[in-house]
Amino acid sequence: MATTKWILDPAHSVLGFRIKHLMISSVSGAFKNFRAEVKTNETDFSSAQIDLTAEMESVYTNNEQRDAHLRESDFFEVKKYPELKFRSTKIEKAGNDTFALYGDLTLKGITKPVTLHVEYNRVAKDPWGGERAGFVITGKINRSEWGINFNGVLEKGGVLLSDEVRIDSELQLVKQTVTVAA
Repeated sequence: MATTKWILDPAHSVLGFRIKHLMISSVSGAFKNFRAEVKTNETDFSSAQIDLTAEMESVYTNNEQRDAHLRESDFFEVKKYPELKFRSTKIEKAGNDTFALYGDLTLKGITKPVTLHVEYNRVAKDPWGGERAGFVITGKINRSEWGINFNGVLEKGGVLLSDEVRIDSELQLVKQTVTVAA
């Protein structure tokens, strides 16, 4: 069986998130700098091993003041915890082109299991003869489980920020190498 290595195409990928603000709308953000490596049996992603790392310093929400606050101890504490890491532990087929992706998410030095929803958009040839695979990855985490507890109570009830953070990402992977096992 051949093992195939895939790496992230950062120009065509987004590692994004959304969180409710004032309980009336969501603020979106992303990490500008992240990398992923995926190992598969040929082009079968149902047993893939996935490793993803994001540089916490690269958080971006389209507001410089908010981004600076996210980097401080109220939130990500990037000087002490410079990276977010995800490593898959299991993948289960959920539908025709959908999967449940189980893995360990490490954030602020705390590792917890998470389950994400993956839509597989198939493999395509690019104009240069290479192969690429596309995925939409969504899910939810509770930020307080990773020690991110900053919040405020609103005058008429509710809180400044929800505990729930929605993961909203699209990844495009580029086929790199194939190694045939002896």
